[in-house]
Amino acid sequence: MSAIEVTFRSGLARETRADTRAVGLFEGDEPDDPAARELVDSGEARPAPRKVAVTHEDASDGARRRVIVVGLGKRSELDPERVRVAASTVCKRAGELGSRSLSWELPATDAGEAGDVAAALVEGTLLSLYRFDRFKSSKGGGDDEGADDDDDRRLESLEVAGVTDVEVDVERGAVVARAQNAARDLQNLPANVATPEYLAARAEEVAGLHEALSVEALDRDAIEALGMGAFASVAQGTYVEPRLIVLRYEGRDTPAEAPHLALVGKAVTFDTGGISIKPAGKMHEMKFDMSGGAAVIEALGAIAELGLPGRITAVVPATENMPSGRSVKPGDIVTAMNGKTIEVNNTDAEGRLVLADALAYAVRAGADRIVDLATLTGAIIVALGSTYAGLFSNDDDWLAEVEAACEATGELGWRLPLHAEYLELTKGRYADLTNASETRKAMSSYAAEFLRQFVDDRPWVHLDIAGTAWGMTRPYVGSGASGFGVRLLVELVRRAGIPG
Repeated sequence: MSAIEVTFRSGLARETRADTRAVGLFEGDEPDDPAARELVDSGEARPAPRKVAVTHEDASDGARRRVIVVGLGKRSELDPERVRVAASTVCKRAGELGSRSLSWELPATDAGEAGDVAAALVEGTLLSLYRFDRFKSSKGGGDDEGADDDDDRRLESLEVAGVTDVEVDVERGAVVARAQNAARDLQNLPANVATPEYLAARAEEVAGLHEALSVEALDRDAIEALGMGAFASVAQGTYVEPRLIVLRYEGRDTPAEAPHLALVGKAVTFDTGGISIKPAGKMHEMKFDMSGGAAVIEALGAIAELGLPGRITAVVPATENMPSGRSVKPGDIVTAMNGKTIEVNNTDAEGRLVLADALAYAVRAGADRIVDLATLTGAIIVALGSTYAGLFSNDDDWLAEVEAACEATGELGWRLPLHAEYLELTKGRYADLTNASETRKAMSSYAAEFLRQFVDDRPWVHLDIAGTAWGMTRPYVGSGASGFGVRLLVELVRRAGIPG
């Protein structure tokens, strides 16, 4: 997808040179904009969220300019998520009208909120414009990513205009949205392309763009040499080489006392279930089982591009989970990096095995706080659908910081419990732990309790993103790959660097 130019312009919205303007309409407000007022007076424009109306006006160059008015609801209820949805609505209508350039009038908000609103306008637009057509011989629509049927009729530039200087925030929105779209690209690639080695190469590409980033990609022998018996057991069935991808970031102006943050992302590039093989129906979707790793890699790139302060180690265990004559078998016992032994009673519960060693690696690397993202359990979809990711944590304060980032970005999380009774279920008959309980109770919490055994009591939050990595149906990401977690992780690091 070609890059769209994104800019901020200080001044009146009506002074734009764009061929299309967008104006937000609040409930109970009399708009100052003449074109918007005309639509309100005629009854065509309504303030309800996602309602749109279109008119035309004379531009300074003599051309006729389109004006799209979109409802924003009550001013007191405006938040970045509503803005993203409004931006997506306008983007779709602008595409239908054949617009090439779009200028958004920055909605009037409290001064402290203007920057987040501006960033959300950019995010909602760029995320809506995403499409994945790399393997189509005829480029264009026809998929479920919200693409227009005519690829030539697409926006080439986006401007945010207003009297409040939000240039930095407009740039932030563009950087984060492009990173999220890059994660969606990784998700959408087929497993015969997006192998563990491919992900490692992408991580190296990202690191090569930023001096503050370094990368290391460990092969099968190195993984085994580290004592990662759980990760290695999943990888032993595939003939595709696994990789342990480690990105390290040291941001400028990072205080010496800043905590060392570890971001861990599951990257099973294709999950057949192994010997405990999955049903054939929808198995093709298991290329998405690397979504956590994709989000972590691309979020690190955005963090580096924004130059955020922070000390971060990202750990992405990447492998296929395949059945073969050398695959791990139900009943096998393996030893994880921290010395705990595990009965592998279900080879399709492989995500917790690769994460176990990745979390132990993060602990050994000196992490003070840990966040992991994983498409881990189908049970989380039953519990929360595709609206919330499941949140699990051993530390209330650290969880509160992650929850705040969730709320700010619209990448929502809902806390589910850890409990000693769930921990009891993880205990093995022949080893310290079993990766799957025969009782099939509280399976998402069970998996989180299993992971908790590998964080050495460091403050830790686990996000089960099986329901949100794809199929969200949010207006700005459609029903395909969502790139969930990129905005959340960037916001988490950004908030840590904001005084107060």
